[in-house]
Amino acid sequence: MKKFIAVAGNMGSGKSKLVEFLCSYYPLTPYYEQYESNPYLKEFYQDMKSWSFKSQIFFLTQKFKSHLKLIHVQNSVVQDRTIYEDAEIFARNLYRSRLMRKRDFETYYDLYTSLLNTLPSPDLLIYLRCSNRTIRKRIKNRGRSYEQNISPRYLGRLNQLYESWIASYSLSEIAIINTDELDYIHNLVDMVDVRKVIEKYI
Repeated sequence: MKKFIAVAGNMGSGKSKLVEFLCSYYPLTPYYEQYESNPYLKEFYQDMKSWSFKSQIFFLTQKFKSHLKLIHVQNSVVQDRTIYEDAEIFARNLYRSRLMRKRDFETYYDLYTSLLNTLPSPDLLIYLRCSNRTIRKRIKNRGRSYEQNISPRYLGRLNQLYESWIASYSLSEIAIINTDELDYIHNLVDMVDVRKVIEKYI
C-alpha cells in the first residue's frame, strides 16, 4: 500500500539527511524542498519586511505543486518540509514579528486554507525536534551564505511556533525524533533506533 510520509522541522534540524536515510532503507521516492530556487530569497534576507509576502507566496506555490505531484506517484513518497510549515511557522512568524502586514498575512492564509482543502494529508508526519543551539551550529557548519546572518532570536521564535503547531497537529499520525545528539547516517545504534520509531507506523 502506498504511503505518504512528511518530514517537518526547523532549518538545520536534519530533514534532508533523514529523507536520504529513509530512502536508503525503504522503497520511497523523495521530494525535497526547492529552497534555493526562490528568486526572492536574497532580497528577503536583506529586507524581510519588503519581500516577505512575495517570498512566502513563492514557497506556498512550490509546496502546493510538489504536493500535487506526489499524489500521482505510484509508490510511497517522503516529503522534505510540508506546506503546513510554510503557513503555520514561517508566514505566521513573519506576521507576528511585524515583517508581514496583516492584510498580506490574511490574504496569504486564506489562499493556504483554500489549497489545503484540495490536498490529502500524510499517513505519517515525522517531526524533528532540535534545540536552538544545535540549529545555530549546523547552520554555521553548512555555510550557506544567505543563512549566516539569521538571528538566534528569529530561530528561537521559529522553534516556539513549531512546538505550538505540533502540539495541535491532528491530520495524521506523528513520530517525534529529537535530533540534537542523533547521527543516523554514521552511528549504527542511532540508525536502529530511528528505524524502530518509523516502523511503528509504516
